[in-house]
Amino acid sequence: MPRNIVVIFGASNILWMVFAVSQNVKVEIFPEDKMIAQIGDSASLTCSAPDCESSLSFSWRTQIDSPLNGKVKTNGTRSTLVMNPVSFENEHSYLCTVSCGKLKGERGIQVEIYSFPKDPEIHWSSLPEVGKPVTVRCLVPDVYPVEKLEIELLKDNHSMVSQNFLELIDIKSKETKSLEFTFTPTEEDIGKAIVCQATLIIDGQPSVKTTPEKMQVYISPKDPVISVNPSTSLQEGDSVMMTCTSEGLPAPQISWSKKLDNGDQQLLSGNATLTLIAMRMEDSGIYVCEGVNPVGTNRKEVELTVQVAPRDTTISVNPSSTLEEGSSVNMTCSSDGFPAPKILWSKKLRDGNLEPLSENTTLTLTSTKMEDSGIYVCEGINQAGINRKEVELIIQAAPKDLQLTAFPSESVKEGDTVIISCTCGNVPPTLIILKKKAETGDTVLKSTDGAYTIHRARLADAGVYECESKNEIGLQLRSITLDVKGRESNKDYFSSELLVLYCASSLIIPAIGVIIYFARKANMRGSYSLVDAQKSKVYVQ
Repeated sequence: MPRNIVVIFGASNILWMVFAVSQNVKVEIFPEDKMIAQIGDSASLTCSAPDCESSLSFSWRTQIDSPLNGKVKTNGTRSTLVMNPVSFENEHSYLCTVSCGKLKGERGIQVEIYSFPKDPEIHWSSLPEVGKPVTVRCLVPDVYPVEKLEIELLKDNHSMVSQNFLELIDIKSKETKSLEFTFTPTEEDIGKAIVCQATLIIDGQPSVKTTPEKMQVYISPKDPVISVNPSTSLQEGDSVMMTCTSEGLPAPQISWSKKLDNGDQQLLSGNATLTLIAMRMEDSGIYVCEGVNPVGTNRKEVELTVQVAPRDTTISVNPSSTLEEGSSVNMTCSSDGFPAPKILWSKKLRDGNLEPLSENTTLTLTSTKMEDSGIYVCEGINQAGINRKEVELIIQAAPKDLQLTAFPSESVKEGDTVIISCTCGNVPPTLIILKKKAETGDTVLKSTDGAYTIHRARLADAGVYECESKNEIGLQLRSITLDVKGRESNKDYFSSELLVLYCASSLIIPAIGVIIYFARKANMRGSYSLVDAQKSKVYVQ
C-alpha cells in the first residue's frame, strides 16, 4: 500500500490533507480533522503518540512550509502548537510528524479562521422625526470572511431590508460592512424595536449577532400658544402674567425672552409662565416664547404695551417768545409717554376756549402780526391721558397811529381852559412824553395818561406842543401849535356874565376831560387784543 495518501480539495487557498500513517505508530491530533479559530483569540493544536514506548520526538510544519506562527511545547508523549493570537498567517494545513524509535507517523489538520468579534451597531442619519425621512444604518465591524456575511434590518420583527456580501477578495483582511434603509417615521412607530442582525456562516453553521434598539421617535415643537392675563395693553404700575404652551415629543422646554432694540434677545425665564409686576414704560416691547426639544425650535411673539400718560411736556421757542411784528417763529413741543403722545397745538381765546391750530410737533408762524400775540397751548395726548404746556407769545410793533389834540380847540382865548391830549393806537405799552417846545429848551409837561390841562390859559402858554411815543421797537412824534388870544381891555373882565360862564366852564370842562380820558382809554384797549395775563400799560411822564 502507498504510505501516504494526499487529498486536496476546496478552493485554491483551502487545502485539506489526510495522512495515512504506519500501523506501527499511532498518531493522534486534537482537535480532529480541522480547527475553527477566531482572529485575535488563542488556539492550540495537540499531537500525541500514546502507544510509543521508545524514544519519541515531534516536529510541526505547514503543508507549504510557511512559518508556523506559533510556539511548540513538548511534554513527554504530547506536543502542542500554540497560536496566540490567531492571525491570517495561521490559516494553513498543519502536519505533525512523530518519530518513535525507527518508526514514524504523521497526522495533518486544517486550521480555518474567521473574525466576528462585535455586535452590530445601529446609526441614524438624524434623530427620527415624525414626517421626515431618516436613514438607519446597520454596521458590522471587523468581519472575515465577508462572503459568508448576511445583514438584515428589522422593524417590529418585520424585515425592512437584507443583504448578502457574496464577494471574493484576493487580499485577506477584516472588513466593516453596513446596510442602510431610509423610511419616514410615523407616530405609530413610537416605541417599536429596530433590530440590526448579522449572520456569519462558520463551519457551515450560522453565527448570529443582533442589536435591538427601541425607536425614539421625535415630534418637533408645534406652534406655541400664548395666553396673557389680564391684557396685552396695560397701565403703568400694572402686573401681567403670560403663559406659553407647545406640543412636541419629547415635551418642549419653554423659555421666555424679550427682543432688544439691536435685534438680540434677553433671556428672562426658563419657565412656561412669565410674571411681570409694577410695569413701567420700559417694559413695553415684544416678548418671545420659545419651545425647544432635540429636533426643533418653534417660537411665538406677543407685544406688550405699557401705557403711560403724557408727562414732562416741554416747549421750545425759536428765536424768542417776544418778537417784532413781521417776524417768524417756530414753537416745538415734546411730551414723554407711551404710546408716544400725539401733539396738538391750540391758541387760547378770550373766553378760555382753545382754537386748534396744528397736530404737528412744530408750530410755525410767519409774518406775525400783533393779533398773533397770546397764549399758545401744546397738548400731549395718548390713550392714558393728556398733559399740556402753555407759552405766551408777544408780538411787538413800533408806535403808530399817534394823535395829539387840543380841546376844545387849538385856538383859545386868554383865561380859557384847554386840554392837550396824546394817544397812541397800538399796544404793547408805549412811553408817552408831552413837551412844550422853546428856543431856550424843551419843557417836559407833567401829564396824566398822556393828557395835560392848562387852566386859565395865558399868552405865554401859546406855542408848539410835541408828543413823543416810543417803545423798544421805535418811536413816533406829533406836534400841534396852540394859539392863545388876548381879551379886549374895555370889557369888564369879571363881569357877572363872564363869572357865570367861568363857573359853568369850571364844571363842564373837567367833565368833558374825564369823558375824553375814558374814551381814549377805551380806544386804547380796543386797538390790541392780548390775553388777560398781559395787561397793556402806558407810561407817561
